[in-house]
Amino acid sequence: MISVKIPATSANLGPGFDCLGLALQLHNTITVETNRPFKISLAGSYCNGIPADESNLVWQTMCHFWDLVHYPTPSVALTFENHIPPARGLGSSSAAIVGGLVAANTIAGSPYTKYELLQVANALEGHPDNVTPALYGGVTLSIPTEDGILPRVLAQSPKLRAVVVIPDLLLKTEKARGILPADVSRNDAVFNISHAGLLIEAFIREEYSLLKEGMRDVLHQNQRSVLIPGLLETLAAALQAGAYGAALSGSGPTLIALIPDHLQLDVSQNMLNTMNQAGITAQSLVLDIDSGGATASSI
Repeated sequence: MISVKIPATSANLGPGFDCLGLALQLHNTITVETNRPFKISLAGSYCNGIPADESNLVWQTMCHFWDLVHYPTPSVALTFENHIPPARGLGSSSAAIVGGLVAANTIAGSPYTKYELLQVANALEGHPDNVTPALYGGVTLSIPTEDGILPRVLAQSPKLRAVVVIPDLLLKTEKARGILPADVSRNDAVFNISHAGLLIEAFIREEYSLLKEGMRDVLHQNQRSVLIPGLLETLAAALQAGAYGAALSGSGPTLIALIPDHLQLDVSQNMLNTMNQAGITAQSLVLDIDSGGATASSI
């Protein structure tokens, strides 16, 4: 029997559209029992709407991997314990894909390296900003090259925490992407490139005061604010309460603020109050950065 633990992730971090992300200490767990009749059992905080049959994304991913490596599909019983909220911008689909790949790779005797698993995960997910931190942990940069995605870990264990504010509304990635214009201006491209560079420096040098400016964005957050009432005001409220920086988490609707530990209550309450004023109820979590990424163990 094996167990795979996969962290939630937050992508973009403001200007790093489709390339920057970090892993959070909020996890889904996949337990696999081999030589058992096929069965999927669901547990944890989020079970509604998740299929417990062969259409399940984790199972589909596992079968895809075994096809790739020509490994006979085994008969297994699976238990999924889900604590990452789906359709909220915290990498639930990436966790399913990464978890399925790590589980299937482990069962097959680990023929693929982590780097090779990343290439498969990126092909399945369509963008690497969530799957890279889910695999590697920490704060990551994903660079598309002619040979695939080059992963870089900018900070394995940054000295900060995250407040995530999760609104009580669903937002599919497809809808959030569909609202974005196909083209951007040169000025906007330069703005995001320069701010992503500053964001990277902030993590490498541990100069977190740079995050306030470094996490600013013009390519997607303003555009997506029409889908998420109170988005821009809540990000401003986080900064007013002392957060290092704040951004939309992935395509939303979750918002993330990076904070020094002693400000967690102030930042959380300020963000929740502001979102409530916009007519949206939400919950907040204070999470550490996950430094390990997805892990598999025998139990």
